[in-house]
Amino acid sequence: MDRRSFIKKAGLVTGGAAAASTLAAPAIAQSMPELKWRLTSAFPKALDTLYGGAERFAKAVGEMTDGKFQIQTFASGEIVPTAGLVDAVQNNTVEMGHTASYYYFGKDPTFAFGSTVPFGLSSRGENAWWYYGGALDLLNKFYAKYNIIGFPAGNTGCQMGGWWRKEVNTVEDLKGVKFRVGGFGGVVLSKLGVVPQNIPGGDIYPALEKGTVDAAEWVGPYDDEKLGFYKVAKYYYYPGWWEAGTTLHTFINLDQWNTLPPSYQAIVKQACAAVNVDMQVQYDALNPAALRRLVSNGAQLRAFSPEILSACFDAANQTYDEISATNEDFKTLIDSLKAFRNEENLWFQIADGTYDNFMYGQQRAGKL
Repeated sequence: MDRRSFIKKAGLVTGGAAAASTLAAPAIAQSMPELKWRLTSAFPKALDTLYGGAERFAKAVGEMTDGKFQIQTFASGEIVPTAGLVDAVQNNTVEMGHTASYYYFGKDPTFAFGSTVPFGLSSRGENAWWYYGGALDLLNKFYAKYNIIGFPAGNTGCQMGGWWRKEVNTVEDLKGVKFRVGGFGGVVLSKLGVVPQNIPGGDIYPALEKGTVDAAEWVGPYDDEKLGFYKVAKYYYYPGWWEAGTTLHTFINLDQWNTLPPSYQAIVKQACAAVNVDMQVQYDALNPAALRRLVSNGAQLRAFSPEILSACFDAANQTYDEISATNEDFKTLIDSLKAFRNEENLWFQIADGTYDNFMYGQQRAGKL
């Protein structure tokens, strides 16, 4: 091939590439429409861990779409109250919500599985169940009945057992206690004589201070410190067996979801997954120092006795059986969770459990 012929052919190739580029640009632009959606959070802005998850999600979506998909976040009550979040997303009053699914336990107990159930999975187990154990598909089949699709977008890890004005050492001590505890945990505890109280986060402190409730739970050291519970109730119990690994969700109106181009759907999923990891590690980083501060301010740590934990475990299983007898959606999810939990516990007690227990012993011995 002579030089002139080569240059001519090369020029044709270059021109073809330029033309392809010209044609591709509008196609890409058309596949990335400019959207402005609203997201309502179930949490106040003061809780930077929980409300912050919604902000980080919106920021990630905006960055990954070069600002074409903008999501404006609102705190609980600004445009929609927490209790009305599912209805608002279902009816497309807002396109999205960021919440704990178990808040809507009253609509259907199956909603609890979107967050956690008593004696459920740890945060690691939850994620394994969601992404590789079939839970996400099962829950979205259920959520579709409410014209919603959801994706995990945050986890608090295992929560604390709340702030109590008096010690509880036996099952008998639980009887008559007015305890601010939400959803499923309250149903189980009621079988042991506890009187569950459903009080929004912002109203817990005055209720505890005035004695309207005898005990109250929220999340864990970092958030609890902000809410000041240690000032009005000194006994800080653990573990919060009703929330062993509490998952949060981004709820999306299903009709709106189906209008999104596949690229945007993929971006939303990735942004949710990023927040899911980020929130857990944030809590793990912040809780230790907060716990130390709480103890220095007078909080007295107490573990629930084996007697109480065993009685609660039995009451939880009894509750599962009762609901499963009349709710097929619930039965499908609890059967899936139990099977997965058995396998996870078998595995975790081998490597991780043995290692963790050894290291805990080294810490107690002052060797770390």
